[in-house]
Amino acid sequence: MDEGDPTFQEDFHTINVLYLTCNCLTLILAPIGLTGNVVVVWLLGCRLRRNPFSVYILQLAVADCLVLCTLSASSLMEIIHFFFPGNMKPQLHVYHLVLFPYLMDLSLLSAIGTERCLSILWPIWYRCHRPSYTSAVTCTLLWALSLMLAFLDWVYCQDLNTDMARQFCPSFEFVLATWLFFLFVVLCGSSLALLVKVFFGSRRRKLTRLIVTILITVLVYLLCGLPFGICWFILPWININMKMIFSFFSLFLSCVNSSANPIIYFFVGSFRQRQQRLKSTLRMLLQRALQDTPDGEESGGAPPQGPPEQTESSGV
Repeated sequence: MDEGDPTFQEDFHTINVLYLTCNCLTLILAPIGLTGNVVVVWLLGCRLRRNPFSVYILQLAVADCLVLCTLSASSLMEIIHFFFPGNMKPQLHVYHLVLFPYLMDLSLLSAIGTERCLSILWPIWYRCHRPSYTSAVTCTLLWALSLMLAFLDWVYCQDLNTDMARQFCPSFEFVLATWLFFLFVVLCGSSLALLVKVFFGSRRRKLTRLIVTILITVLVYLLCGLPFGICWFILPWININMKMIFSFFSLFLSCVNSSANPIIYFFVGSFRQRQQRLKSTLRMLLQRALQDTPDGEESGGAPPQGPPEQTESSGV
């Protein structure tokens, strides 16, 4: 297309506006979300007693911190490069950098949904036969697998002009797509099972704050986190203008997804607590959000049921 063509100039201007807008919004939102996730990491790591689900939420907050740090640094460099294009090149391969914590996010959400389904569908087996170290081992394996997949994707697919990339990248992208699809099916299947058990099952499970937290987190991920994974695989098949637009929006939506999780936890913890809202601390709100007993059976914000992962006391 001729660069002097008015249509080209209009498209180029539109892309620049979207490019700058998405990067500025990411740079504004990411520090806010990072602060919220750091608070969650501190509370779950130091101030609350560990249990199977809090271990997963802690790891999820760490993964969200990595996403937000990567996106904020990338957006800052992109904005600097936009106004001072001759001083630096912001080619951080942000997609490859975000892929690692993104895979961890999806893996953890799938693990949370699967374990919650097991605890509801087979509660006796879950309480009696589940090893106490399951959450820690699962998180360790997921971190290792996500890091390995992201590293191999960077090695094989960073530069598509090399012989190694042309030989191995398509096969590895298929493996990565299969893993992402498997996690997506597990996530949707476990979430659907939770919904059916809570609202439509013959022996309905009472709705708890933990279930609400899980379902809202999954919903936000499907709306804001999933587009990044979709965009990862459709970019080679679309034209350059749409490719850039999809890239901007998918990265910004990933920032929204990672920033929203702490808000979800504290919102669920504060919901229907008007009388105690002024006296509630962030620790109490987070503890309520992970509570696995119905509101009418609350006993001072008891932690979720299940084998404890760690027996440290929860200080005020």
